Amino acid sequence: MNLHEYQAKKLFAEYGIPVPKGIPAETVAAARDAAVELGGELWVVKAQVHAGGRGKAGGIKLAKSADEVAQFAGDMLGTMLVTHQSGTKGLPVNVVYVEAGSDIDRELYLSMLIDRDVSQVSFIASAAGGMDIEQVAAETPEQILTVAVSPDSGLQDEQVQQLAAILGLDDGQTEQFADLTQRLYRLFEECDASLVEVNPLVITRSGDVLALDAKINIDDNALFRQQRLAELRDPTQEDEKERDAAEHDLNYVSLDGDIACMVNGAGLAMATMDLIKLHGGEPANFLDVGGGATSERVAAAFKLILSNQNVAAILVNIFGGIVRCDLIAQGIISAVKEVGVQVPVVVRLEGTNVIKGRTLLAESGLDIISADDLTDAAQKVVASAAA
Repeated sequence: MNLHEYQAKKLFAEYGIPVPKGIPAETVAAARDAAVELGGELWVVKAQVHAGGRGKAGGIKLAKSADEVAQFAGDMLGTMLVTHQSGTKGLPVNVVYVEAGSDIDRELYLSMLIDRDVSQVSFIASAAGGMDIEQVAAETPEQILTVAVSPDSGLQDEQVQQLAAILGLDDGQTEQFADLTQRLYRLFEECDASLVEVNPLVITRSGDVLALDAKINIDDNALFRQQRLAELRDPTQEDEKERDAAEHDLNYVSLDGDIACMVNGAGLAMATMDLIKLHGGEPANFLDVGGGATSERVAAAFKLILSNQNVAAILVNIFGGIVRCDLIAQGIISAVKEVGVQVPVVVRLEGTNVIKGRTLLAESGLDIISADDLTDAAQKVVASAAA
């Protein structure tokens, strides 16, 4: 689950991590009032969306008067902001964040993430802040330092010194940075974060270390113990199909192809998409119905994948281990009848009660194409989609 910048900065402030003063606003009038309340002569108006690249897309503006703050807020609110991370449709701007201007000397990059290669939380730092870190990694990887933190010992002083050295901090800034990183590490652990990113982390002209941006992702699997943070979820920033899938305990990701996939098990789903690609097709989605698939869940899955108007054929690939193939077959039959599927449906069943399941499909009277194995299923669905 992602947090908006203004939500992440509020959490930063709770942990004593220095951030500029700012106020979220949902209306033009509220944005103007925020500028007056913050005072000063320079403000930053930031569109609040769950995507990077806002500045390049016109979602971050510098204002030199309260009138300009109101103007920029009016230009952003109620629009769809398209960035290189948002997709072509863009994301709705329902809130802007009005922030006091900062006197910036240098921009740095700092993040924390779960590093699955070493099974630890890692800090990533670079002096090339304010840029896409992927670009820095590709063009000048020597500018990036990764430091893995052992959960037994926590962040060590020598590790902080390593990070400070690549960032080019002086003694006073290093002292501030050490305090900031320890607070970030505590936030990361206590809030069950999967990512905390500060880009840029800035050094002001007065020599202070300041988090000018804040991005926090919370591990979905830990939301049951992070109820306060779970209430910050903004469903308007999420893919509607993926949100509907989660409500039915389905794992769904939209893709750009025309062959819909319904599979039980993430590994099998990946293999299914690979075989579709191998035989010349393009998957329309990743959809894992899970090991305990029911007729109701199968029906919900069919409705979900058919909401994509690009779908030309459906491949159902089920290995019946925990759940019996005959129950899956009954679910498929019920779903096809209920939903009124108008595109070819190819079904490959294997596992417990597979013969009974295949018999049910064959005797259903529905136009369902049976496949003997995974390769056969992939070939048949690709041919059906192309017909």
